[in-house]
Amino acid sequence: MSLAILKDIVNVDILKEGCKEDAFVGRPFYLDYQKAYLLVADSWKYKVGGIPQGSFLLAFYENENDKGAEAILLRVLEPTDLPTENDVTSSMIEYYKDNLKTTGSESELDQFTRYEFSFSGLECKVLGTFYQENGKTVFGADVENFYSAHHYKVYKPRENVLGYIVNAGSISAHDVKIGSVRYSSSRRFQDQGKEVAVCINPQDFLGKRTALFGMTRTGKSNTVKKIIEATEKISGEAKSKLTDARKPTSKPEANLTPFDSDEAPKFPVGQIIFDINGEYANANLQDEGTAIFELYQDKVSRYSTIPKDGFKIMKINFYTQIESGFEIVKAGLVDESGHYVQSFRSIELIEPEEQKGSAATRYRRKKAVYQCCLYKAGFDQPSSFKVYFETCAEIQEQIELDALKKLDPKSGISVEEATEWFEYIWDHYEDMDYFKKYKNEKGREWADEDLKALLTFLTRKKSPGGSPSVSGYTMLRSIQQMHTASLDSSFEEDIIQALRNGEIVIVDLSQGEANVQSLYSERICKKIFNESLATFISNKPNNFIQFYFEEAHNLFPHREDRDLSQIYNKIAKEGAKLNLALIYATQEVSSISANILKNTQNWFIAHLNNEDEIRELRKYYDFSDFTDGLIRFSADKDKGFVRMKTYSNPFVVPVQIDRFTAKK
Repeated sequence: MSLAILKDIVNVDILKEGCKEDAFVGRPFYLDYQKAYLLVADSWKYKVGGIPQGSFLLAFYENENDKGAEAILLRVLEPTDLPTENDVTSSMIEYYKDNLKTTGSESELDQFTRYEFSFSGLECKVLGTFYQENGKTVFGADVENFYSAHHYKVYKPRENVLGYIVNAGSISAHDVKIGSVRYSSSRRFQDQGKEVAVCINPQDFLGKRTALFGMTRTGKSNTVKKIIEATEKISGEAKSKLTDARKPTSKPEANLTPFDSDEAPKFPVGQIIFDINGEYANANLQDEGTAIFELYQDKVSRYSTIPKDGFKIMKINFYTQIESGFEIVKAGLVDESGHYVQSFRSIELIEPEEQKGSAATRYRRKKAVYQCCLYKAGFDQPSSFKVYFETCAEIQEQIELDALKKLDPKSGISVEEATEWFEYIWDHYEDMDYFKKYKNEKGREWADEDLKALLTFLTRKKSPGGSPSVSGYTMLRSIQQMHTASLDSSFEEDIIQALRNGEIVIVDLSQGEANVQSLYSERICKKIFNESLATFISNKPNNFIQFYFEEAHNLFPHREDRDLSQIYNKIAKEGAKLNLALIYATQEVSSISANILKNTQNWFIAHLNNEDEIRELRKYYDFSDFTDGLIRFSADKDKGFVRMKTYSNPFVVPVQIDRFTAKK
């Protein structure tokens, strides 16, 4: 936040400046802990520039014994009937029936009648109380006590007083202006007054869950970019590097505190953006030709599923990065049916710690067959690639093909030779004497269930010596685009390192198919979550990492999905203790799992176009106060008009979000 804005807000005495007579709007004729009914007059409304639906008002207690001690914060909801409403309405109707002129200087109403007709009622919601505590003005989100309604006068806060109200929950030196107060789509009166800045405290988003909802082209992405910008600002104020803090110390727990005493993050904040539409990684006209990567070029790493200038390729070598590759393979088969597929997906290709013994021998066989499946599916193999596994002289002697009989797999053979070897073994598995003898002597088969599942996948034969009857390895071709034969290290490890250094990582998924987008997103999130959990268990510090998801409905579990083990649910429910934040944007509240919504602290709501979404939104905080306005929308005037609820602010604030730009 600029120092000028901060100074104006901090220095205002709301209990004195909020009750100036030129801001008077009316008096309550009913007041309780939850609501107030006000008597207002047309002249009072006009004098203060109107009273829009959703606007803030302050009710001051006027008794001499306790004058100026507190102010009740109200929000205007809708008109309400006055106790005298029926009499006024009857008089008005009779007047109309007489066909008399009703406007301007030609009105034939007498002065008293015009006076009576000018009054109306407003229903307001009680949001809380501003009061003095130890010489400071503080806010409580309820009313501790109230007096008879006639003791109160109500005022409309403007300029600095309004600025104090909408920012009171998060006034700090780290605040960043995100927009200005906006009550309504129509702005005839609002444009005549001074703009009132609305600020956010970036700490509200660190390690928290943030939702942005609204129809397409209502400004969600622009708001996300403003949050990224604010987060980058506070990240730059970090006092130390995470790598230093992870060195062994006598008191490692001292490093686990996420903030320094001045409330700046202790370590730089990492941010990772899953860019479904490519608008964060690439220049685009809607941001005046500027994307996030252009604003922070020296701190941004961009990853893509296809080769592009300026991007790191987001592929792995499936032949050499066995665990990572096999997890992606299994994830790619999650929607496939068939018992043999489920058997294949239940396999774990985790290398044993001991390199000797039967467990290591069986692992190398499974690994070799898996590599052969990749070869059959068309995955390019690295140059001079060899496959290693153990066999024995007895097996080799019983093989009738000379080319295979002479092979020595333990010393390394080509993947083509290994494929032919395993195909031969599966075709003759029930005929060869060695395998019969092995089972009789050891009480178990040479090929365990995992190896059989892999051999079925490789040969497409459910049983030894049978005919190809299943899809097998051909199902792997859909993920072939995620493979490269040239990389030695996993891109996931590079991403984690960049995030730990406080950099911004943009994962450009705009060229990927839906299943590829899901695979990459889920895999990266799991890696980061598991690494953060391992660090936490080891009593070492984690810096804050912010996950951003555009078009979240494409990646998150559906509302009906009750599987709480999915990574997005785990980040939502368990990420706070690991300093992991979740920021997601989508069109529909109802498209997001309730488990994620219930753990969301920050909300930005733009235009929603149907009652089903409004009904869902009513469940959270005080958004029910804005349901009428959220359905109304002017496409050319209301982009970026949101209702915002942040972690440190106890109530929703209507805001016009500033436009994201690279200009400083």
